[in-house]
Amino acid sequence: MVRAVIFDMDGVLADSEQIICAAAIQMFAELGVRVHRKDFLPFVGAGENRYIGGVAEKYGVDIDLRSAKARTYAIYLDLVPNQLSIFPGADALVLQCKAAGLRIAIASSADRIKIDANLDAMGLPPARWDALVSGEELTRLKPAPDIFLEAARRLGVVPAECTVIEDAVNGVQAAKAAGMRCVAVETSFSKEELRQADGVFSRIGDIELTDIIGGIDVQ
Repeated sequence: MVRAVIFDMDGVLADSEQIICAAAIQMFAELGVRVHRKDFLPFVGAGENRYIGGVAEKYGVDIDLRSAKARTYAIYLDLVPNQLSIFPGADALVLQCKAAGLRIAIASSADRIKIDANLDAMGLPPARWDALVSGEELTRLKPAPDIFLEAARRLGVVPAECTVIEDAVNGVQAAKAAGMRCVAVETSFSKEELRQADGVFSRIGDIELTDIIGGIDVQ
């Protein structure tokens, strides 16, 4: 029996992956390093430390990760008000889950500053959620299951009672490692790449409550 829904944020609720990527590219450019959008793909969903650090390693760049991340977030926060868009149907699905009596949480590998900015911009402020877990609170991030297990703990449910909604391969792997049901959306990766999920949908607006609580048909 599903009692809770754990939402990833970037790429699931809002089209924020493009913005954080643009911010990181600009940050690297300020350091005199030209990087590309495809360089970040292996690190999507793994948190900004790995997102930025992994690309720095690829190019052999020695960076101060704390200051690099701070600069990336500063650029990102300037872009969010005018560029962040919630995916059609995302807010309706969140409210539908809540109305059905399901507990809802955000479990994002991003830092809390980014989570709060995104949720406020989407009209789904932090106070509406039963739990929020950020990447900076944990040592091991996706594809490790820790962030989803912590979300379940805060929600007061066992892993088997949770459905995770994800968009990234790292996230799907984390959800399955946590022993949770997982529904994925093809906003960042293909259906084939997300095949470990229990169901894959083109858009979050295609997901219905019945897909979350059981009887998923892969589309």
